[in-house]
Amino acid sequence: MEEKEKPLPPNQRLTGRLDWPYVGEREPLPLGAGERWRVSVGGLVAEPRSWTLDELRSRPQVERAVDIHCVTRWSKLGARFSGVPLSRLLAECRPLPAARYASFVARSGNRHSTSLPLADALRLDALVVLGYEGAALGEDHGGPVRMVVPERYFYKSVKWLERIELLAEDRLGYWEREKGYHNAADPWLEQRYIAPDVNRLELGEAIRRRDFSGKSLLSIDATGLKELAGLNAQEAELRDAKFQGVDLEGANFNGANLTNAHLNGANLRRATFVGADVEGADFGGADLRGADFTGASTFGTTFCEDEDFSSPALLDASTTFDEEAIGKLLPRQQEFIRRALGR
Repeated sequence: MEEKEKPLPPNQRLTGRLDWPYVGEREPLPLGAGERWRVSVGGLVAEPRSWTLDELRSRPQVERAVDIHCVTRWSKLGARFSGVPLSRLLAECRPLPAARYASFVARSGNRHSTSLPLADALRLDALVVLGYEGAALGEDHGGPVRMVVPERYFYKSVKWLERIELLAEDRLGYWEREKGYHNAADPWLEQRYIAPDVNRLELGEAIRRRDFSGKSLLSIDATGLKELAGLNAQEAELRDAKFQGVDLEGANFNGANLTNAHLNGANLRRATFVGADVEGADFGGADLRGADFTGASTFGTTFCEDEDFSSPALLDASTTFDEEAIGKLLPRQQEFIRRALGR
């Protein structure tokens, strides 16, 4: 089946024939990457075990074509991964009857982790991956070893895997606990984020002062406010925020996290997004004249409809994009931006 004919989960866009973008756990890189690496299984198992990379590579490898669906709205179909099925490793460790969850822990400075119900991890045929497209898995993409869990947003496929623990009770991982990502992560149900938990008095004061700087306002709905010109949202956490049609002229979003934010039709003239994370954000129909996206992270960002360039954002020569920010966009979005800027 051709890539374009295969159905996608809601609100996802294809990367086309590009390699999958490098997103997510950027810093810090794995601790002690040059040291001898082991992957261990512990917790509620009868026989805890660990394996070196050479021992994992010496096992029979399986290759699978897996559709990657990133929470920041891009998808890559048919990525070919090779490795050892999780089920085979767990079988050797003999999970105890009380084991109901699997926690996957990375070898990174932030101890990135995630979790899945054990039954789901086995049913989805999770893979302990060592290779990608016939070559060793690169460090940027989670090498030398990572998890790949089909049919879940890709944050459930933890990079730089070092430890697997079987637990009786769930243990929320880094993305779920610290960033508010949905623990179930089913892309077909669009389970991207947990419900927002915002102190209404604090939010009201922030709106009155037009100062969201440094605040965590996950999934806030500001669509009824209309007038937030000059908003200071520097370094704010605004993932999945809804700003459709809002007047945000001159707003400061420098360094903010606007992953998957809805900015359709907003007035963003002279707004600044320097160093901001706008991955998966939708700017369709927004006025971006004079806006500055220097250094912004733009994987999966939408400025127009992919198929026919409809519902476009309004840009002109006064809109600032550096080549790095443009280069991170998906191909059709790059084409639109370059055309709009006359490049």
